[in-house]
This record gives sequence, C-alpha cells and structure tokens, in this order.
Amino acid sequence: MASMRDIKRRKESVQSTQQITKAMKLVATVKLQKSRQRAENNKPYFNMLYDTICSILAKTRNVDHRFLKESKTNKKAVVAITSNRGLAGGYNSNVVKAILAADLPKEDTFVYAIGKKGIEGLRRKGYTIHQDLSEVINAPLFGDAMELTKQLLTQYEAGEIGEIYLAYTNFKNTVTQEAKVIKLLPIDPEDFDTTSVADDKLLMNFEPDDETVLDRVIPKYMSNIIFGAFLEAVASENGARMQAMDSATNNAADMIANLELSYNRARQGAITQELTEIIAGADAVG
Repeated sequence: MASMRDIKRRKESVQSTQQITKAMKLVATVKLQKSRQRAENNKPYFNMLYDTICSILAKTRNVDHRFLKESKTNKKAVVAITSNRGLAGGYNSNVVKAILAADLPKEDTFVYAIGKKGIEGLRRKGYTIHQDLSEVINAPLFGDAMELTKQLLTQYEAGEIGEIYLAYTNFKNTVTQEAKVIKLLPIDPEDFDTTSVADDKLLMNFEPDDETVLDRVIPKYMSNIIFGAFLEAVASENGARMQAMDSATNNAADMIANLELSYNRARQGAITQELTEIIAGADAVG
C-alpha cells in the first residue's frame, strides 16, 4: 500500500495537470468560436460557386474540357490537412485513417501535407511527402489556398498527376467532426446536384466561350473548397481539443477523488495503528 506521502504527492501532481487541462479547454473554446464564425462566413461564397458549377454542368451538353477529362497517368495528389499540435483526441489519426480507407496507392501518391502530425502519421504508413506546408494551418488565408491550387493545376496540366484529392475534417458541431476524402479533379458531373437547377430547356451561352469560362470558374471553385477545408479543419481541431481537454479534466477529477479516498484510508490506518501501539504500551506498563 502506498504511503500517505506518496498519495499526497500523486494528488498534487494530478491537480496540477487538471489546472493545465482546464486552461487548455478554455483556450480551445475561445478559438473554436472564432474559427467556427470564419467557416460560417465563407459558406455563402462557396454556395454561390457551387450553384454556378451546377448550372454550367446542367445547361451545357458535351463540354470538352481538360478539367473534366480522365488523365492517362496514374499519379495522384492528396492535400492532407491536419494540425501542428497534438492533445486533440483522434483528430489527426482520423485523417490518416481516411486516406488509408480511400485506398490511394502509396507509390503513386504525392502528399501535400498541411500539419506536422499528418506528416508523421503518413510517413509511418509509407506515403511520400511531396511538400510540407505545415505553417499554413497556423493562420490560413485565401491566398494560401490560391497558391496551392495554382501548384496543383500546374502539375495536373503538365500530366504529372492525374487526380487531385482533399483530405480534411468536416466540422459538424462542437461534439462531432468527420474526417473525409473528396475528389477535386477531374470533375465528375455526377458529384454535383444539378436537380435544383431550373430546367428552362435553354443552353447556356458563354462569353467568350465555354472553355474560357471553365478556366476561370473551376480554379476559383477549387481554391474556395481548399480554403473552406482549412477553416473547417481549424474549427474541428479546436472542437476536438476542447472535448479531449474536457474529458481529461473530468478524468483528473475522478483520480483526485480516488486519491482522497486512498489518503483518508491510509490516514485512518495510521491512526488506528498508533492507537493500537499506545494501548499495547499502556498494557505492558500496567
């Protein structure tokens, strides 16, 4: 049985850890509120671009564009968005698991890694890190998404990669975050909900032509998807960390209660032993 001194030291250590987890939970809560607001503010622009793409695909016939064609190369690129820090439950490992579940061949996949934890996890699984962009997730900007989109499209048009994927965590609410992998290019019309587009039986007129319009719209659409994924990932990270720190704080409270019980038992045992020794000594004198 542990001594009273050992139990007291253990209790003080757990109390110190509990104070840290409480502080981390409060910080994550504040960051979550800000990041969730940024994600909400981005949705109207994303919805507008999505409706535009749906309208183009619904009202055009047999559009021949390089962003809609299947490539001849088997090489793939995946943008993996995780965090630079741990202590967020299964947030980072879930993204790695989602990439593994997508069955992307390791030898043919280039990883654009955003987040040090994702780099560590994917390297352990045998993936090649093509580029480390971990600093982006610290303060994501739309310009970062545009620059990344430009790099990806340059490789795509050069035939170096044939498919582009995005792996991130979708923020549903404070408690629920879902790691997912989506395909960015080539665009598959079946992935878009064109049923909501009004069927006026008129073809859409492009100025100057359909290829030029798609050349402008699709990169903007990709940039916004990636930027939106940045914002969703940051909100999800803070939500996951808040939940992890809340669980850690509750577990610490349970440990403290158990240690207090053990301490009281040890103290009671020490008092009982001391009284027994006093009684035994008095009997010996008498």
